[in-house]
Amino acid sequence: MGNKNKTISFRVNEESFEALQSIAEERDISLSAVFRDYVEMLVAHDGQVEVVPEHQLDDATSSPAESFPPKVEVPKSFVREHERLELETEHLREQLDEYKRYVTKLSQRLEDEEEEEIIHLEDLDDGEEEEPSFRLG
Repeated sequence: MGNKNKTISFRVNEESFEALQSIAEERDISLSAVFRDYVEMLVAHDGQVEVVPEHQLDDATSSPAESFPPKVEVPKSFVREHERLELETEHLREQLDEYKRYVTKLSQRLEDEEEEEIIHLEDLDDGEEEEPSFRLG
C-alpha cells in the first residue's frame, strides 16, 4: 500500500485566516505548509502540542512544573545502565560477526577440499573379500 495524501478542509473566520496567512508569509511558505507542519508535529508528539503566542514563550514567570511539554528526570544509574547495555550489545555484535566469518572460512575450506580425501566405509568393505564370521558359544 502506498502512502496517500489526504485533504482536510475546514472553515475559519476571516481574522484567523489573515493571521494564518501572515504566519505563512513570515515563514516564506504556503498556507498549506503551515498546516502540514502543525499536523506532523501533532502526530509526532502524540497530540501533546500546545500553540502559544511567541511573547508567552519568553515568560520567565512560568515555573518548571507548568512547562510544556512535561519533562522527566532520569536517574544517572538508569543512564549508566543504558550505556553499559549499548556497549555490551556492540561487543556481542562484534563477536557474532567474528563467528560468522569463522563459519564462512570453515565452510569455504570444506568446499575447497577434494572429494578424494573423504573415505566412505562402504567403499572399504567392497574392495575386501568377506572374512568368515565366528560364533562363540
